[in-house]
Amino acid sequence: MYRKIALSAGATALLLVTPAFAHHTSGAGSTGETGPIVTTPATTIEQGQSSAAVVFEYLKFDALSDAQLGVPGHPHSLDAILASSLIYSYGVTDDLTLTLRLPFIRRTNIREGHLHGGEAEIEALGDSAGVGDLSVFGQYRFYRDRATQTEWAFLAGLKLPTGDTSVNTADGNEPFETEFQPGSGAWEGSFGVAFTKRFGAWSFDANVLYTLASEGAQQTDLGDRFQYNAALSYRLTGGAGGASGRMRAGALPQPMYHGGPGAHEHSHGHDHDHGAEVPAAPKGPALDLVLELNGEWHARETIAGATDPNSGGNVVFLSPGLRLSYDKWSGFVSLGVPVINDLNGIQAEPDWRVLTGVAVNF
Repeated sequence: MYRKIALSAGATALLLVTPAFAHHTSGAGSTGETGPIVTTPATTIEQGQSSAAVVFEYLKFDALSDAQLGVPGHPHSLDAILASSLIYSYGVTDDLTLTLRLPFIRRTNIREGHLHGGEAEIEALGDSAGVGDLSVFGQYRFYRDRATQTEWAFLAGLKLPTGDTSVNTADGNEPFETEFQPGSGAWEGSFGVAFTKRFGAWSFDANVLYTLASEGAQQTDLGDRFQYNAALSYRLTGGAGGASGRMRAGALPQPMYHGGPGAHEHSHGHDHDHGAEVPAAPKGPALDLVLELNGEWHARETIAGATDPNSGGNVVFLSPGLRLSYDKWSGFVSLGVPVINDLNGIQAEPDWRVLTGVAVNF
């Protein structure tokens, strides 16, 4: 289990910071070989190493009925979101990782209600699909104690207004409202902190992340967000994925995050151990069991200064998952079920979520 080339299990989870409800994807799925899938750990990629991933998400909603849509307040509904993302991470130093994420997002069967002369009118707007906003994220590990197997990291990110904001409704007469566009047209900044604690084959990881939104397309501010995640991971079976080097006695074991053939663990920065080398574990595939709580609070949306009463709230997912890794490759799947759906006004609530993807370290 003593893996050598660091590969963060959560560097890209930082980038997937779009809302987990209110008609948006949660975004998740790390490029790491093992460990949590949605939660961001404090572990970073080793200097000079890279990680790339393709991540897929399917978020199913409990669509609103015509009766629910036909009320004052201009509520909206949709059936599902399908999102795919290309993600790349690079270890600038052993303690600093930079990540890029480019998503493609499709929202299906969007509907909205209107009142005309006291009569309800339901309009089917169709599907919205296109390239989303490009995100850049940094993760700086400022503390690492091998004796207690503890790590802390600062998180910071920037989302650029590069996505499509002019996708039209099915009749082609007008664009979708900004909340249904692939891109937001807004700049967003995020900041937070991540924590990791390992004990044997177990790992506990947690992170919080606050996102500051700004006004974007159609004078729309989608609202600030606060994400909070925690994960417990267990190495059920597996080896070192081909590592053939040796690790110093007393060095922090990295069963959840480190892997790669023939490299040596480095003592640097904030490490606190010394000692003789001991043999690495034998080569073999690894299987991790993951259980996560993924929560998000979302502020209400404003359009031209007017607050939308049917927006914002708080959602918490219970998300069991599996991660299988071998050598430089990793595949993962996570199923999320809402245990808290506390949304403002009338909104289509998340019903369930599936995240899956594949990653490679090089």
